[in-house]
Amino acid sequence: MFESSALAQVLVSGIGVGCIYGLIAIGFCVIYNASGIVNFSQGAFVMLGGMLTHFFMTYYNFPMPVAAVTAVVLVVVVGVAIERLVVRPLWNRNASMFAMILATLAVQIVVERATLLFLGDQPKALPVFTDLPPIMLGSVAVSYQLLWNVGASILLVVILGVFFKRTLIGKALRACAVDRQAAQLQGIPVSRMLSLAFAISAGLGAIAGILIAPTQYTAFNVGTPFAISGFIAAIIGGFGRPVGAFAGGLVLGVSQSFASVAFGSGQKNIAALTILLIFLFFRPSGIMGKAADK
Repeated sequence: MFESSALAQVLVSGIGVGCIYGLIAIGFCVIYNASGIVNFSQGAFVMLGGMLTHFFMTYYNFPMPVAAVTAVVLVVVVGVAIERLVVRPLWNRNASMFAMILATLAVQIVVERATLLFLGDQPKALPVFTDLPPIMLGSVAVSYQLLWNVGASILLVVILGVFFKRTLIGKALRACAVDRQAAQLQGIPVSRMLSLAFAISAGLGAIAGILIAPTQYTAFNVGTPFAISGFIAAIIGGFGRPVGAFAGGLVLGVSQSFASVAFGSGQKNIAALTILLIFLFFRPSGIMGKAADK
């Protein structure tokens, strides 16, 4: 049995990882809402965020904030390029969603191989953002990096919420999510909204990759596991619902953290799949979904 202090420590660690999963899951939702596409190249954005930040810090001696901003901008450019060069041609030819999903999977593999060629196969890590001893809450240690992860994630969720509810562009994206044809008839440039969705998704993925790199290594092949975790979190939260996706990330992160301590780190993926199956069987509409959606 766990002691209460050990349970609290595991919970804190799970929340930190869960926030990262939540950001990745929101990236899935943004693109899905704008196009109906499940973008499995989302993991590539996460990987590139950490890898490019490390590259600019190591080879160009950029300060971390400058390296991080540069990396995010470049990943956003990559996201838009993927939409224009891969997704848009299929979209214009009315290709099936299955074909588009396969195309994004292919993009994930191509980006991973290109990163391997140019940046190498060695794992890399970023320095912690605040190099101070952890804050002790009783016997529970809370690292400053965890506070960065949680604070930045919540801030991004709030900013996105304001963006979608208060700005004309955000409302246009929401209109595309409700009915793309009706939105187009109202004069909303749906194709531009799709590019914007990929840009937002890529930016979120890159930031998630930068936040997680100080506590977990980054490498050319970390994108796929993060993409799978983000996808599961999006399903748990209710696919297409950003706030639900973030909540799903927290549920998944805490579940994996407890499973790693109880059964070993190799079993955390089994815990993720178990949580997914439970929701698919008993709550297929997710945390934020309505019962009528079943």
